[in-house]
Amino acid sequence: MKSRKDSEDLTRVGPDTVMGNFMRQYWIPAAQSSELEADGTPMRLMLLGEKLIAFRDTHGRVGVMDHMCPHRNASLFLGRNEEGGIRCIYHGWKFDVEGRCVDMPSIPPAQCFKDKVKAGAYRVAERNGIIWVYMGPRQEAPPPLPQVEATLLPEGEVDISFMMRSCNWMQALEGDIDTSHFGFLHVGHLDPEDVPPGHPLEHTASERAPQYHVRDTPWGTNYGAYRTVRPQTTYWRFANYMYPFWTQTPQGDFPVNIQARAWVPLDDHHTMMIFWRRRVPNLRNTNEPLRHGQPLGGSRPQPDFHPRGTGWLDRWRVVADETNDWLIDREAQRTNRIYSGIDHIGLQDQAVTESMGPITDHGREHLGPGDLMIARTRRRALQAARAFAETGQAPGVEQPEVMMGARSGYFEAPDTVEWQAAYDEQMRHAERATVPAPASAPAPALAMAK
Repeated sequence: MKSRKDSEDLTRVGPDTVMGNFMRQYWIPAAQSSELEADGTPMRLMLLGEKLIAFRDTHGRVGVMDHMCPHRNASLFLGRNEEGGIRCIYHGWKFDVEGRCVDMPSIPPAQCFKDKVKAGAYRVAERNGIIWVYMGPRQEAPPPLPQVEATLLPEGEVDISFMMRSCNWMQALEGDIDTSHFGFLHVGHLDPEDVPPGHPLEHTASERAPQYHVRDTPWGTNYGAYRTVRPQTTYWRFANYMYPFWTQTPQGDFPVNIQARAWVPLDDHHTMMIFWRRRVPNLRNTNEPLRHGQPLGGSRPQPDFHPRGTGWLDRWRVVADETNDWLIDREAQRTNRIYSGIDHIGLQDQAVTESMGPITDHGREHLGPGDLMIARTRRRALQAARAFAETGQAPGVEQPEVMMGARSGYFEAPDTVEWQAAYDEQMRHAERATVPAPASAPAPALAMAK
């Protein structure tokens, strides 16, 4: 970053910050629908540095609002979720999912002024098992929901996982747009001789210093990392950053790899990673057995999570963290059974990004050619946020279909094909998720389309 102000504008997300105001123009995935039950316990929810509560009312509608009652600031997290609204336990004032005060039992009827009181509430939508929150100013006519392709898949066709990370959103996100680290952090212990031909890790194991092409796109930034793998053949890995906090990684065959991650800032120092990945029968992935059937070291399927708590940051917390050195196994590291010594690919990323501190000091970095996508993405995100501050225009908000131009994955192509042409050719033959019908029409079941 060129200056400390650049870094602060990029990383700070609270109200009235450059990046925070920018992110509030977009719908934000906030929770799984299954986390809230009708008339069930309210949930503390932190988003963009704001302390909120979420609850599902008697009729199944979700409310997301400021946790402080507008009467005397007592927390509505303590409230009674009952009969179509949430009632503050201090004086019994009750609010519906839109924040309207619907009952003031502590006030004599002749003096009731409930029509003049409103809790700060945000617009909410649900789609395919995810609760989305719009925190921007357009409460009467919010923008359409995003068309990040993986989020369009119905629940039965996609796996969705959550994991909180204790660091800033941008440094968490950057691991997804840095393909060269894969050959070290995740598979540095892998002997190329152990990788059978056609394995997804064949080329990553044999050439750990890829070269990059990077470009600006309508959705953000796009890279093509390339390696020459045989005469006249190039192995490509494409990935994307999409406004304001989305990524797509190249871990899958390009034509069928419908996946995305949202790196949702809870506050400046904590991020919720939400991962959508299409279920594909016999999908090739990096966990495929190596020669002689042995598994890849360090590829434990799932991390361990703490039980869900009720605090602002008590959802989807992994057990491995700085207090226990991310459960690093030094013996596995010394013997090269696991390059990092950490037995889970996601935890490996978690450890290195959290080890940088809550917000990394960009002034101490020495970026190289392999960091071109990271540098471009930082600049692109910062430019878009500052442009919004000046013009009020946020890319992809009014034209969410531009996000459908983004796809990630790997493939081989003749070395005579220019990199963007290779990407476009793969897109023409990729399987696509269908876009939902407009809200005014009945929503059909989503299906895959060629």
